[in-house]
Amino acid sequence: MMHVAPTAPLTPFDSSVRTRLVFGAGELRKVGDLAKGLGGTRALLVTDRGIVAAGHAGRTMDLLAGAGIAVTVFDGVRENPTTADVAACLAAARAGRADIFIGLGGGSSMDTAKGANFILTNGGEMKDYWGVGKATRPMLPLIAIPTTAGTGSECQSAALIADEATHQKMACLDPKAAARIALLDPELTVSQPRRVTAVTGIDAIAHAVETLVTRKRNAVSEMYSSEAFKLLAPALPRVIGFPGDIDARGRMSLGAAFAGIAIENSMLGAAHSAANPLTAHHGVVHGAAVGLMLPHVVRFNATGDPGARAAYAALAVASGIAVSGEDEASAVRALLARIEALLDHAGTPRSLAEAGVDPAGIPDLAAEAARQWTATFNPRPAGVAEFIALYTAATVPRVAAGPKA
Repeated sequence: MMHVAPTAPLTPFDSSVRTRLVFGAGELRKVGDLAKGLGGTRALLVTDRGIVAAGHAGRTMDLLAGAGIAVTVFDGVRENPTTADVAACLAAARAGRADIFIGLGGGSSMDTAKGANFILTNGGEMKDYWGVGKATRPMLPLIAIPTTAGTGSECQSAALIADEATHQKMACLDPKAAARIALLDPELTVSQPRRVTAVTGIDAIAHAVETLVTRKRNAVSEMYSSEAFKLLAPALPRVIGFPGDIDARGRMSLGAAFAGIAIENSMLGAAHSAANPLTAHHGVVHGAAVGLMLPHVVRFNATGDPGARAAYAALAVASGIAVSGEDEASAVRALLARIEALLDHAGTPRSLAEAGVDPAGIPDLAAEAARQWTATFNPRPAGVAEFIALYTAATVPRVAAGPKA
């Protein structure tokens, strides 16, 4: 008689695919027709000056104009957008009488566009939408066109906006804020500086790993988490070493989008909770901050939550990092070794000191990390004491095995 191993019960879920994916090299050429198909006649193109300098914004404007769509450009997007950035974008949307948003760039462009969309259509202030499902009126269509492979914001219904005065990040989630279309053209990512490729790629990998094990994980999120990691892990070293490899760029773009869908279904965990204070108070780039904390959180979860340990082990086997039949502890060690090798290859900081963070501030960092919303979804409970231990583990220097980004 065949022995069948027991399986964990399936978690109930309510999932809907909100964003149409249009993927492929050169697919930007379709943006005009896609915008027209959504009823757009006056577009606000939300981007940053780096994207303008790279020529991507001008090409997008030409394609939209060729389809008969009037275009207003807001190119004042800044990293980690604040309520002031949203207000400036909103003013541009009103001046151009926008009836469709085009977010072109990294996650900050998409978040800024979403934030302005909330207030343009629903009124009030950004803090009014902090939480889930606070918008009561329909929002304008959004086409998200990522030029990085990292945040997955193109497939999420959240706008992450910081309060200009307090720097508190507000996660404003509403299904109406999700992009109607995510246009994934890997050719747009080739112009990224090497370091941007590295840190955004690490962010995407962290999304895949974290969403795999959260308290909200379910059959849908696990599928996207696993597929994202399988695309991202082999492709990241390739795009760092051979930036013109369009196939690898495509795998990164699609993997980041899949990880974004996983976030939409599963949320994130303690690595992001610990990373946010490092960014807010010490200026550590988000992807680097998440990468710094990720191995410590994986160890923490694997030693204290059997379900997380089993999920990590299954991911290691599914991605070819471990061998089927290998014991869970060995498979998790293999996964950790691969994550750490990717971090070393990317050249991101491996200790608080390397990131320019004084360990004396750990208690304050831990107190803020414990208050982060994402901490509530971590599979193993994480309070102030646990975050102190995680940050303390991150004070130990690691020897980098690869080049610096």
